Amino acid sequence: MEDESPFKAEIVKGKVALLTGGASGIGYEISYQMGLHGASIAIMGRRKHVLDSAVATLLSHGISAIGLEGDVRKREDAIRVLDSTVKHYGRLDILVNAAAGNFLVPAEDLSLNGFRTVIDIDSVGTFTMCHEALKYLKKGGIGKDPSCGGTIINISATLHYTATWYQIHVSAAKAAVDSITRSLALEWGTDYDIRVNGIAPGPIEDTAGFSKLAPEEILGSAKEHVLADNKMGKKWDIAMAALYLASDAGKYINGATLVIDGGDWLGKPRHTPKEAVKELSRVVERRSRVELIGISKSKL
Repeated sequence: MEDESPFKAEIVKGKVALLTGGASGIGYEISYQMGLHGASIAIMGRRKHVLDSAVATLLSHGISAIGLEGDVRKREDAIRVLDSTVKHYGRLDILVNAAAGNFLVPAEDLSLNGFRTVIDIDSVGTFTMCHEALKYLKKGGIGKDPSCGGTIINISATLHYTATWYQIHVSAAKAAVDSITRSLALEWGTDYDIRVNGIAPGPIEDTAGFSKLAPEEILGSAKEHVLADNKMGKKWDIAMAALYLASDAGKYINGATLVIDGGDWLGKPRHTPKEAVKELSRVVERRSRVELIGISKSKL
């Protein structure tokens, strides 16, 4: 049974939202809930088949939605996707940065390229999308009411609030995202009436992020114990927070990052054996190398 929204059905009616990583996981749930509550949706992602499936599902629920291929690490893609969104809908009101990369790996085994990749997706990608969206979101931007600006929501994490095993790359990236949120809220909130806030989800059930951080091949019989020890949230919980921040109900909130994790970040036990993580990270690295070789050959 689907959770019932505490918000009015038209709380974001008439607004246009662009979501990176909005075709799956938490990003998709935010797309879906914003659409159900009246917004028109544009989704940016790298995988066409995932985009097409997400858009088809949104349309089947009567939600106005389009999918746009693009990589947040590429400025030209960011510009093209933003331009296409505004060309299609005539305006942009909400930008949600939900694209992210993650995998388990001990710091000693993490390659510079692996560290850089996550930083590029999470941190540089978030800034790039914000930077290129400014002209549309600022007060008086294309199609906007000249008296007010738009809203940016950056999806962060709680990994860096203390420290998290085998997550040095993502912790660094998300710490940067939190900093970007505060800096842009200060500058753009003052100069352009743009509200910039973040959401830091904890363990969320039925997401790729949780399956990567608590993989069956590592936990095995211990998985039930891990699940019992962690307060699992729902994608719906994060989407409701995003709706609140994007709506007039959250109009006095700027520069905040809402922690949605049931207090889980207050304690971080190690549930995953180091040697098991090392083996899994080697598998991920081999798979990434095969994919890179395939991409290189396709360009020849």
